[in-house]
Amino acid sequence: MDFNEFYELALKLKNLPLPGEDSHNKMSPQMRIQWLKNNKVQDANPKRAGVMALFYPDVEQQTRLLLILRKVYQGVHSNQIGFPGGKVERIDKNLMETALRETHEEVGVPPGEVEVIKELSEVYIPPSNFLVRPYIGLYPNPRPFVKEDFEVESIVEVYLKDFMDDSNHINEVLTTSYAKNIDVPAFKLNGYTVWGATAMVLSEIKELLRQVL
Repeated sequence: MDFNEFYELALKLKNLPLPGEDSHNKMSPQMRIQWLKNNKVQDANPKRAGVMALFYPDVEQQTRLLLILRKVYQGVHSNQIGFPGGKVERIDKNLMETALRETHEEVGVPPGEVEVIKELSEVYIPPSNFLVRPYIGLYPNPRPFVKEDFEVESIVEVYLKDFMDDSNHINEVLTTSYAKNIDVPAFKLNGYTVWGATAMVLSEIKELLRQVL
């Protein structure tokens, strides 16, 4: 879709109610759903984070969504696809500022050039004990992305049409840092399996976009 057309339609998202947990559960591993039934998030005293779902035009003015592949490291999210973003720092006034700051640090997007149009539902991640607040941002005049080499392995630029294509919904058996051979719903985007919290946020975004596109 041409980005100028997408931009005007995406602005309508501001007034839509959030699908919330129902949309998350469509892309949630069963073990996470069971954990949430048996536990209260607030009892875990979670760490807080903000992430940005950034839509922008490529050189042909086609709408793309920005994801990143994280580096291999000693942690539960090693070598996974995610959104640019990260944990709250003392300098941040709020979680939106966190998401914008981290997006700047990780992929070189100036915060002042992003139009944040929607705050999404929080997602709790039991293995890392993070409560994540996602945002949808529009980046109409993108500069070349500059990845932060310590944290980001590669930048993943997904066509909107591929994201919205239901044939890219899959189920896959994965072994992670905390579980073996678990069956998870996922997206297949640019050859990558996108699952977990990222897939849950994408599910909510997709349900919202279906109402305006």
